Amino acid sequence: MSETTENLEEYPDRIRELYNGKTLFITGGTGFMGKVLIEKLLRMIEDVKIFLLVREKKGKLAKERIREIFAGPLFDMLKKQRGPQIINRVTAIEGDVMLPNLGISEENRKIIIEEVDIIFNCAATIRFDEGLKKAVLLNVRGTKFMLNLAKECKKLMCFVHVSTAYCHLNERILYEKPYPPPADPHKVIETIEWLSEDIIDAITPQILGTIPNTYAFTKALGEALAVEQKDNIPVCILRPSIVIPIWKEPIPGWTDNINGPTGLLIGAGKGVIRTMYCQEKSYADYLPVDILVNATLCIVWVYICKNDNKSKWIFNITSSSNYKITMEEIINMGRKVVNERIPLNGVVWYPGGTMKRSKIVNYICFFLFHIIPALFVDSILLLIGYKPILCRVQKRVWKGFEVFEYYANNQWDFDNNESLAVRDKMLNPRERKVYKLDGEGINYMDYFTKCTHAARLYILNESDDTLPAARRHMKVMWVVDKVCKMLFVGFVLYYLYQKILSPLMTSIR
Repeated sequence: MSETTENLEEYPDRIRELYNGKTLFITGGTGFMGKVLIEKLLRMIEDVKIFLLVREKKGKLAKERIREIFAGPLFDMLKKQRGPQIINRVTAIEGDVMLPNLGISEENRKIIIEEVDIIFNCAATIRFDEGLKKAVLLNVRGTKFMLNLAKECKKLMCFVHVSTAYCHLNERILYEKPYPPPADPHKVIETIEWLSEDIIDAITPQILGTIPNTYAFTKALGEALAVEQKDNIPVCILRPSIVIPIWKEPIPGWTDNINGPTGLLIGAGKGVIRTMYCQEKSYADYLPVDILVNATLCIVWVYICKNDNKSKWIFNITSSSNYKITMEEIINMGRKVVNERIPLNGVVWYPGGTMKRSKIVNYICFFLFHIIPALFVDSILLLIGYKPILCRVQKRVWKGFEVFEYYANNQWDFDNNESLAVRDKMLNPRERKVYKLDGEGINYMDYFTKCTHAARLYILNESDDTLPAARRHMKVMWVVDKVCKMLFVGFVLYYLYQKILSPLMTSIR
């Protein structure tokens, strides 16, 4: 039986009590997880001070970028509850994780050393095709500089390093323990610093070995650096799986990027993705970003307050041990959402296509249903005076498939007993409600609908008043799709008749 609101108020919120009055230093705060983390902290904690490492970008200073972030829809609920002045609790620290010593001024460094209680190291490049030099400077050397700074902090209670559940890909079952890195992170940093980018790009395949991309390689090295410092500073390593849009709050379905499932959803919804090489019954491990943020806040509380000998310090924040959803189910639900509930604008073909078990069949279908239509449409665009676009889109789709196929056609499982213990043994009913850590009550169809709606609004900038026109367009595309399929079948049958059946009948006569 669920607890009433009155009963819940009888329990303390110990997570809030921990963070109240604390000063936090966050890297990666302008990223997907970072934004949701900051929003949750400011909304739930009455008295918290946040230092946010922000680099100058496109001529905009750190303070300007923070104001831009807070102007986004993600923070509307926060500003409504706490007032617009809540932004004053966030102080920009100008710097860059890729620069030596983080590019922080001596004055700001002294402030951090004197005041910071908890560090959240969330900064990383999450591009799988990132050049090795940049990936190492950000994910590895940047982590090293952060750890060096943490060792100087006088009040440090916890250094939270956000790793990934997919950084030790040779382990088919990932346990909540340290693993040896694929290379010596210090030597890799030294090598990257003195070699030119061209040379590094040329030798990247040899450096990576069997590791499929620079993201997994450099995240494993960054984690190894954090492991090294376990006896010197209070290190807590979090390994989230594939982070997906918000499930519950503050905006269901919200995301700020098209990475991962969201990109597939948009690509399929626009009709530009027609085929994929994927085993239908395989499953991946997905984690809504609000669940990740709640887990982060709770795990840090457990680490600081309930873990005296700090024996528990690595946590796999994953979901597949409790919730498994196959690729086939995801594709079918996504197709139903964009076809029947929330169609996208400017659909170039009726959303459809299938998953292929054979790589060769998928290559053939990609050529037939991706490349040829793209060449045809781009040729028409050129003729009428517009810039071609679809071939460029399909090039990005192909690069995305190269990453997707590796993860979709390999299976990993994750032991997350320590993370489950936080929820089941450590939290009281009030904390379990305020900081929801499980997927109990999730309706996948509703969730995908909200993700599509949010992507429409906040990624594609397609307002709700265009939905009626999108639905009409979808009906037209459905008719076009059926007619084209009938014509294609008719052409194939005619070809078979002319080349096989008709000569055979003539020979029989």
